[in-house]
Amino acid sequence: MAKNPAPAPAEGTFEVGYERVAEVFAHQLKTEEIGAGLAVYRSGQCVVDLWGGLADRKSSRAWERDTRIVVFSVTKGFAAMALHLLADRGLLDWSEPVGTYWPEFSQSGKSKITVGQLLGHRGGLAFLDTKLSMDDLTDPSRYPKVLEAMETQKPSWRPGEDQGYHAITFGMYARELFERIAGESMGAFLRREIFEPLASDVHLGTPQSEDSFIATLYPPATPSRVFRMMTSATLEPESTEAFVLKEFLDRKSTMRQAFTNPAIPGNDMTLYNKEPVRRSELAWASATGSAQGVARAYLPFSMEGSFEGRQFLKAETLEPAYRRLGWSTHDRVLQKPLGWSNGFLKEERHLFSPNPESFGHAGMGGALGWVDPVNEISFGYVMNKMDWHVRSPRAVALCRALYESTALIEGR
Repeated sequence: MAKNPAPAPAEGTFEVGYERVAEVFAHQLKTEEIGAGLAVYRSGQCVVDLWGGLADRKSSRAWERDTRIVVFSVTKGFAAMALHLLADRGLLDWSEPVGTYWPEFSQSGKSKITVGQLLGHRGGLAFLDTKLSMDDLTDPSRYPKVLEAMETQKPSWRPGEDQGYHAITFGMYARELFERIAGESMGAFLRREIFEPLASDVHLGTPQSEDSFIATLYPPATPSRVFRMMTSATLEPESTEAFVLKEFLDRKSTMRQAFTNPAIPGNDMTLYNKEPVRRSELAWASATGSAQGVARAYLPFSMEGSFEGRQFLKAETLEPAYRRLGWSTHDRVLQKPLGWSNGFLKEERHLFSPNPESFGHAGMGGALGWVDPVNEISFGYVMNKMDWHVRSPRAVALCRALYESTALIEGR
């Protein structure tokens, strides 16, 4: 198909039939973004390749096609990829107790927690009682303290009987479990087995050589974020943001504890874009990548495990991800309906895709890595102006524009 030039102020191209996506991206770039990138693949072919704006306001550095940014919880989707590859090779069984692979995990009432429950945010381990700092999580010499905190933690609910987003602890437990089995770092494994073969620029543990490609994060100031959430709670008392605010004000709530340990000085989320955090393999938040990199990492997951003649994992390994293996109409932490399937996020159908088989992971602020195996779509969206909503309206608008595109409606 012919490639059309992006409408101003966006740069890049899109194929005929995806005009709606390009229009929405360009409008958001003009009115809401600082800098952003969007890539959509269908059946292995790039049909939307857009970017624009500024990677850094101070220097006026432009956002380029290969500009990268910390993608926060999109990282969890990459961790799920690594674990799926272990399962595909017969090294991991989702139904086995975690203690089968990590014996010390079994203490403090955790002996019956299965891998599937842990990765499905149903293990009751959404927070740690041991107070940690970011230095504890980024300094390898302090890891024994972190490991002890994980192993001695007691579940805060009966495992398997409830669900609460393990916002930070998911990555801590998932990485340790992976490395116990694989005998190597998750970041190195992902580079070798997924990212490099797919020409994806994603890194978990970003080396210094990539620093010049990284954009600057612009999170909303804490007073502004609180004001907006309070306004939303007043105008829409039944909104997700209203429920989140109410839970956050309760110091003993699961939601507050899940997001406040480790404590971040001044709640400055740009800490995630600085050394040594960016260098670390924080499997819940520190991966970096461009929109192209995120979308390309998901390519085999959109096409039954294969891409360009290479079988990355068997089709049957992915089949459980098409279903909701766990679901809650009101997650204890995110205060909304959602679920997971072996580490991949399963969202409400009206958000990112109308097809229930879709999966991936959203990131705080708005970044999104997503797959629709029905239409063989792989989707990557990254930006540096972080949104304050639980689910970014910008990301949702781009997804809706995709499904409103004539190419999908007409099956072209």
